[in-house]
Amino acid sequence: MVKDDFSVLASDIPWESENVWSTMIFYMFNLHIPLGYGGLSIVAYTLHQPVLDLQTQALSLLLFQVLELSAALFLLSRTIKPEYDLVNFFKTIKSPAERNWLLASALGFAVLTSLVFLASLVADRLFGAKAANNPLVREILLSSDISATAIVLVNCIIAPLLEEAVYRGFLLTSLASTMSWRNAVVISSAIFSVAHFSIDNFLQLFIIGCVLGSSYCWSGNLISSIAIHSLYNASILMIIFLS
Repeated sequence: MVKDDFSVLASDIPWESENVWSTMIFYMFNLHIPLGYGGLSIVAYTLHQPVLDLQTQALSLLLFQVLELSAALFLLSRTIKPEYDLVNFFKTIKSPAERNWLLASALGFAVLTSLVFLASLVADRLFGAKAANNPLVREILLSSDISATAIVLVNCIIAPLLEEAVYRGFLLTSLASTMSWRNAVVISSAIFSVAHFSIDNFLQLFIIGCVLGSSYCWSGNLISSIAIHSLYNASILMIIFLS
């Protein structure tokens, strides 16, 4: 594979390349969909409540996100090659000193917010303006301090850690070892977007994935993409709260 000067991701990865897609399929159908999208139904069935109150919804989301994060990291640790350590691998990849994660995070966040804003303007012009806020999330944020804290933890800490570990740390890294970093970013971003099961937000999520992936490729440090992801989600929650 031909390398260029942008990406510092190594061609030698901690996972067997032939097992990448089977691992992703296992994660999607055995962890992500049941826990990420079936969690609230499980709680409602267990409590015999057809409609959960807002605080129960928020705490349930937090619980199942933590479970999904823990299970995903366990899966990656069990499939990693014996000579590698998952924690040390996710810390950083050797890269030039000037490519520090703080710079990558600042640049990435600025680029991301600009691109999403422009994409929103284009979408509004082509398809008509739509509400920017999520009424349910706003209701949860305003319902109680416990609910608000749970939603902030889910969106600004747990989700960024989970999604960056899986879609950038594992999938993007694995793909970049067998193809150009650009193709790896595009493919991993498309899968990241599809995994959210949102047709309306597909383009926005794809853009987010491309920026996060590019930041990770350039810095070699997953902290950069986690920081951008967290800051972006925090800004969205702030917009929803203030709207």
